[in-house]
Amino acid sequence: MAQTALQGNPVSLSGELPAVGTQAPDFRLTTRDLQDVSLADYAGKKKLISIVPSLDTEVCARSTKKFNEAMATRPDAVALIVSADLPFAAGRFCTSEGLENVIPLSMMRSRKFAKDYGVLIEDGPLAGITARALVVLDAKDRVVYTQLVPEITQEPDYDAALQALDAA
Repeated sequence: MAQTALQGNPVSLSGELPAVGTQAPDFRLTTRDLQDVSLADYAGKKKLISIVPSLDTEVCARSTKKFNEAMATRPDAVALIVSADLPFAAGRFCTSEGLENVIPLSMMRSRKFAKDYGVLIEDGPLAGITARALVVLDAKDRVVYTQLVPEITQEPDYDAALQALDAA
């Protein structure tokens, strides 16, 4: 079981991120128009999965904006922003910020994604939502890069994730 921290306090997670070199676990997440999607919906594309607690926080909003900007020049890839937010809230955030190069996905119907990807927070004040993490997949859904951000209130390593995405 992995750990991260929230303002310096240890937080236990449901498991571990998928190992580099393995096939990514499939998922069922919900789009802003309430459609369920899985990895198959993005077949043939490289995927940057940015897992965030909520787009209604400064760090999550900032990272989503940075990935939106970065994805503008990567037509062979998609950025999936996974949060516990309701699809309406995530969609409203993306619309109000003019974000067209990221796809917000919600775990509203199930926490299975968070468990399968090892990022479900098990204790503390954020129990039931996700830690901050990045998972990069190649076009065949093999894991090529992961990062569990050691402190939930910190930003991820954008450069490393984008380099892994470009190299995939």
